[in-house]
Amino acid sequence: MDRNAAVIEAAGVMIDADRLDVYRVARDFDAFASRALPRRGQAHLRDQLLRASSSIVLNIAEGCGRYSRPEKAHFYLIARGSAMECVGALDVALGRGLVTAAAHRHGRGMLIRVVQMLTKLALRHCNDARRGERDRC
Repeated sequence: MDRNAAVIEAAGVMIDADRLDVYRVARDFDAFASRALPRRGQAHLRDQLLRASSSIVLNIAEGCGRYSRPEKAHFYLIARGSAMECVGALDVALGRGLVTAAAHRHGRGMLIRVVQMLTKLALRHCNDARRGERDRC
């Protein structure tokens, strides 16, 4: 468990997103992203990776706060897009020699899990919406 998860758990205050494994993995990736690229040089790539990794976490949390299934799916799909953007940023960083192959593999592994989980969440909410709600995905 990462340091942030331990602090949240110790506080005893949880939100709906805390119950999702994808939220935990996204937060772990966000912490990884903040350490993955060097702080000096390539500031634009580091900034892009940090913005996209934060967007994953924020959109999952916002999706959990929505009541409508299509709205939830919408935010999960935005988070999925941000995860794919992070994959691209890591690939560029590897190509430029800014991350090791091991760090690249580790980060990509987390992102693949995030993308898979978000895809399933979004599809489940879209399918449920088509069966029972007026709104469409």
